[in-house]
Amino acid sequence: MPPPPVRRVLFVPLLFLLTLLLVALFPLVWPVAALASRIGGGRNRAVRLLWFALAWATLESAAVLTLALLWLRHPGRARADALRDRHYAVIGRYVTGLHRAATRRLGLRIEESGSWEPPNPRGRPLIVLSRHAGPGDALLLVHHLLAVYRRRPRVVMKALLQLDPCIDIAGNRLPNVFVAPGDGAAERIGELATGLGPRDALVIFPEGGNFTPDRRRRAIRRLNRDRRTREAARAARMRHVMPPRSGGALAALAAAPDADVVFVAHHGLEGMAGAADVWRQVPLTGAVRAHWWRVAAEDVPAGEQARIDWLYAHWEQVDAWIAAQNARHDQER
Repeated sequence: MPPPPVRRVLFVPLLFLLTLLLVALFPLVWPVAALASRIGGGRNRAVRLLWFALAWATLESAAVLTLALLWLRHPGRARADALRDRHYAVIGRYVTGLHRAATRRLGLRIEESGSWEPPNPRGRPLIVLSRHAGPGDALLLVHHLLAVYRRRPRVVMKALLQLDPCIDIAGNRLPNVFVAPGDGAAERIGELATGLGPRDALVIFPEGGNFTPDRRRRAIRRLNRDRRTREAARAARMRHVMPPRSGGALAALAAAPDADVVFVAHHGLEGMAGAADVWRQVPLTGAVRAHWWRVAAEDVPAGEQARIDWLYAHWEQVDAWIAAQNARHDQER
């Protein structure tokens, strides 16, 4: 991963250049996209994706410009609460714009179920443990936290995401963690969870990456190699998720013992693993269903092995819920 100055010098001008090219060429490209859409079956795929690309580029460029202005006024990390909130507001406008564009242009429709907040919210911090499958699920979750529940997300992300200028600049100014294999992620996640406030939510994707069958099989083999045979056996019975990597979740629970835990399952994005899959499925014809449940801090067991068993038990609930959605989807076809 290039150091921050190199990333900013290379990728920020590239973002602005691509945005300007897209805006300038849009009137010329749009008729071609419209023709391709008609040839491709009349679902307006090319036009929809072109409009979404324009929305993404302009939203990201506007966010990066605003972040640059904030940095000029307040160099360094956004430590003060007021300044941190201004950064979260920038990210909120960005992800809300992407959500609106995906709804309008790509046919995104979300159906929600479950209990996120208790009937009488107690102002506790949250540790959010989410399934990871399909493009954009992290952005949808961040949008939900910011726009619906007014939470300030602290997100555990892959280091490669720093190649995106907006994620790079905002992510490194706000309390987040970028992880790469073998870099002591659990310890850094524990540090990130330390000092979580009642408005904060720590977001972790325990699977470590987007679900694919091959990744699931490799994860089970890794558990067997590490002689964690009990966990490997439980993971083998879960067909729709990868086994959760417990290190980061356990570190977060230990560092924030007063935090409630929210588990998030979703269904409807996993079929879009690559560009060809996205092309085939746009516009989305079915809803993306999301389901969550909240566990109070006092109901989280003590002890490492007890917490691993508890994490696997909830991940088995995620797997069972996805299986039920697959069956529902098959019935509706």
